[in-house]
Amino acid sequence: MNIFCSFVKNRIEMENLRRYPIGIQTFSEIRKSNYLYIDKTEYVYWMVHFTKYVFLSRPRRFGKSLLTSTLHSYFSGQKELFQGLAIEKLEKEWTEYPVLHFDMSTAKHADCEQLLQELNMKLIRYEEVYGKMEGEVNPNQRLEGLIKRAYEQTGKQVVVLIDEYDAPLLDVVHEEERLGVLRNIMRNFYSPLKACDPYLRYVFLTGITKFSQLSIFSELNNIKNISMNESYAAICGITENEILVQMKDDVDALAQKLEVTSEEVLAKLKENYDGYHFTYPSPDIYNPFSLLNAFADGKFNSYWFGSGTPTYLIKMLDKFGVAPSEIGRKTAVAEDFDAPTERMVSITPLLYQSGYITIKDYDKELDLYTLDIPNKEVRIGLMKSLLPNYVASKTPETNTMVAYLSRDIRNDDMDAALRRLQTFLSTIPQCDNTKYEGHYQQMFYIIFSLLGYYVDVEVRTASGRVDMVLRTKTTLYVMELKLDKSADRAMEQIDLKNYPKRFALCGLPIVKVAVSFDSEQCTIGEWKILKV
Repeated sequence: MNIFCSFVKNRIEMENLRRYPIGIQTFSEIRKSNYLYIDKTEYVYWMVHFTKYVFLSRPRRFGKSLLTSTLHSYFSGQKELFQGLAIEKLEKEWTEYPVLHFDMSTAKHADCEQLLQELNMKLIRYEEVYGKMEGEVNPNQRLEGLIKRAYEQTGKQVVVLIDEYDAPLLDVVHEEERLGVLRNIMRNFYSPLKACDPYLRYVFLTGITKFSQLSIFSELNNIKNISMNESYAAICGITENEILVQMKDDVDALAQKLEVTSEEVLAKLKENYDGYHFTYPSPDIYNPFSLLNAFADGKFNSYWFGSGTPTYLIKMLDKFGVAPSEIGRKTAVAEDFDAPTERMVSITPLLYQSGYITIKDYDKELDLYTLDIPNKEVRIGLMKSLLPNYVASKTPETNTMVAYLSRDIRNDDMDAALRRLQTFLSTIPQCDNTKYEGHYQQMFYIIFSLLGYYVDVEVRTASGRVDMVLRTKTTLYVMELKLDKSADRAMEQIDLKNYPKRFALCGLPIVKVAVSFDSEQCTIGEWKILKV
């Protein structure tokens, strides 16, 4: 009897669980199957009524495909799917238009022949509906023919939706020759979008990166880029207000499962998944993929970064010679980061448009934006991806070391932490370029960043620069690093330049740490630790 009652109780609880649309990007499926949907339809209404050609850039897994699917349902006249949503009260006329919807994410990792095959398959799907003229051979000819025939056969202007327009180009953005070939194919495919203007009701494109209009959209110079438009700041992602209003029960349920308060859950969600701003001012934007996964799993994990680090990012960091500590903390004008990626002279546009750095502040007087890594999930994910460039170790060994190291630092035992690092570094294969001090500085920066604490390098003081500053909840460590020189000499420099004075008002005990690296052994040689 007890077993049966327990079974019934569990069954009822499962049926009452919130359904999270993990990996589901089709608006109609979410609505018909009663999945959680954060209402973005007010943005849809204003977007389709006041602009005809629209481009939106957002990082991967930020809801671009769901937004495109929402537009598809809207322009297909599926009014029943929008019952209870904001647009139901705004829209007075529900008109069905012919919709050509192209998802270019299926054309990733494609060479020239494969890309043409992908375009062929996408066009065939609609040619089976609207037909094909014998002389239409190239992708642009076939797209133009489709638009005109759809218009003629239905008597309605045509809607063209292109999701992830840049997907075929992202993996080769660092290879100029291959990029040029694939870019020409896509430019050819998109070229009819201006010539067909009389036949078009609406054109919407999404992507991660921003390629120049010249290189991709040919003469389509009337497209409206709303990526940094304040009115659409929250069109993708989930805002803090949306969590508090539309997901309050979810927060409470997660708090109950973790046996903490709802306030503690909100703080943890904010620390891990918040921090995105795509214009200024902007509400706080949470990564929707990570947020929904955390609620679905009932725990905090690295979801967005765990879903795949693009290889092109790592290659471009190497191409531009960007050290791990240089990824965040930038100031720039908008043209320096909201810029075409194929003409970029720094890594900043790619980092910003891919979601690895985001807007944190804006100086209106100077027209300067402050950019930094959004949150803990991204910072730790980035450092894990970059660590193999400094420590050629197997992942399980590194993860185990970091876990124990975290406990050492949490216990304020820097001596044990350095001893652990010394042993770890002496028992693993070493990477190249270990004969200069900067290598070890960046390696320490990555390792300490993995612990989730604040860490910075080359911190300015009145008399010089501190090699590294590590701040935990209980202690601030001022660290000087030397290569093939004694720890005593490193400590002398700390004292001579009185580095601790710079941090006297930090409110934490200050500890001086002098570390000497042995370039022959490729590990820590000796160290000294003194409390101020």
